[in-house]
Amino acid sequence: MRILFVASECAPFAKTGGLGDVVAGLPKALRRLGHDARVLIPLYSFIDRARYRIRPVGAACVHMGAEIEHWAAVHQTLLDDEVPVWFLDYDAYFGRPGIYDGPLGHYMDNAFRFGFLSKAALQICKDFQFIPHILHAHDWPTATVPALLKTWDRILSPLSDTASVLTIHNVGYQGKYDAVVMPYLGLGAEHFTPDKFEDYGKTNLLKGGIWFADALTTVSPTHAKEILTPAGGQGLAPFLNNRSADLFGILNGADYTHWNPATDTHIPARFTARDLTGKAACKAALQRHFHLEQRPDLPVFGIVSRFAHQKGFNLLREALPAALNNMVMQCVILGNGDSDTENFVYWLNAAYPGRVGSYIGYSVDLSHLIEAGSDFFLMPSLYEPCGLNQIYSLKYGTLPVVRATGGLDDTVQNYNEATGTGTGFKFWEPSGLALYYCIGWAVSTWFDRPRHITALRQHAMAQNFDWATSARQYVDVYHHALKKSVPATV
Repeated sequence: MRILFVASECAPFAKTGGLGDVVAGLPKALRRLGHDARVLIPLYSFIDRARYRIRPVGAACVHMGAEIEHWAAVHQTLLDDEVPVWFLDYDAYFGRPGIYDGPLGHYMDNAFRFGFLSKAALQICKDFQFIPHILHAHDWPTATVPALLKTWDRILSPLSDTASVLTIHNVGYQGKYDAVVMPYLGLGAEHFTPDKFEDYGKTNLLKGGIWFADALTTVSPTHAKEILTPAGGQGLAPFLNNRSADLFGILNGADYTHWNPATDTHIPARFTARDLTGKAACKAALQRHFHLEQRPDLPVFGIVSRFAHQKGFNLLREALPAALNNMVMQCVILGNGDSDTENFVYWLNAAYPGRVGSYIGYSVDLSHLIEAGSDFFLMPSLYEPCGLNQIYSLKYGTLPVVRATGGLDDTVQNYNEATGTGTGFKFWEPSGLALYYCIGWAVSTWFDRPRHITALRQHAMAQNFDWATSARQYVDVYHHALKKSVPATV
């Protein structure tokens, strides 16, 4: 099959979270199965064209609404020498310092920016004579792709047989904007209805995509069930239940070409499950970098995360100071986002010198070092559609401490103290006290049952979440979408 991924992110070019990793990893796995998978993302001004060998290959004239015409350049490169990636170059929309936000906050014209990307995807397919069987959209930024596919130039179009799949990576971000965006998208008033795009007087882009997509996926089996509930669906549960026959939960895979301690070039020493000497070296390097006390016998807890409410930082604010006061442990934190959380991390760093280290921002090298050098990895998410860091942690023998929700519940096997089996530590109640006791469970296991820590590491590193398995499931979804899609007729 021919498949075009249309997304706002793709690692390593542009990434804020797991979406970028998925849009990079899944197409590679599909190509290895024999499919022609390609990617289209914006050419943001911060993307290094020389480093990634991005070159211009043409242009596209994109018509928005009734009388609006945008000319944009199209560039191309290969991702990891495998996946063709197109970049939409339109400086008025994408020549900015961030993907969704800038120094002054959220870009107010995001619906226009990504609506343009969605419409451009269809035009580029036609202009570059790449007619996909599947247009695969991701989250609210490209959720209008299925709607445009069904409503624009559908009859006798080269795209009339193309089906659409929409993957919901995070149902909490829905793309709610003023209704004025509808005419710009070229979508008439008949589509501004409560079952499609209308949401209490505003346009809800994800909601419209749910209506129009031929198939829907989310990024773990458990989360697929959670979003059908009032709490998990965050306002969209009734509409997702209406599409439940076309909704599939497929666990995200891991790209082990980038996340493998045996080959990782970002860490000071490589290691395997058979020889963990390199992990000890990485721990020592981690402690040095963050100015922690150089003690191999102390357990180090790592955090790499966006600072967002979803990630459970309200629980961490309650649990971490108490844990540091009452337990023998160290902690390193990498991330940025919510200003209150950033201030909390600054305070932790100052309050516990030699025991807490932090970096506000993002660093690829540090993220790999934390995964490799930590003993435990904290992910107390209030909800987590899939999560990738816990999967990376398993491969690096860094035992996840997680709340049992979504993909965290699907991927981490809870420690059985009687048998010494499992791959991590789980808690269920979304409270600081529950997290505190789970951290304590991990610390007590570290000191009191060290042989169990060794066994847990061996079991964790043996887990395999390669993209190949998930890619085969996506192929099944693509076939479902093709059967579901009804070609337009005259």
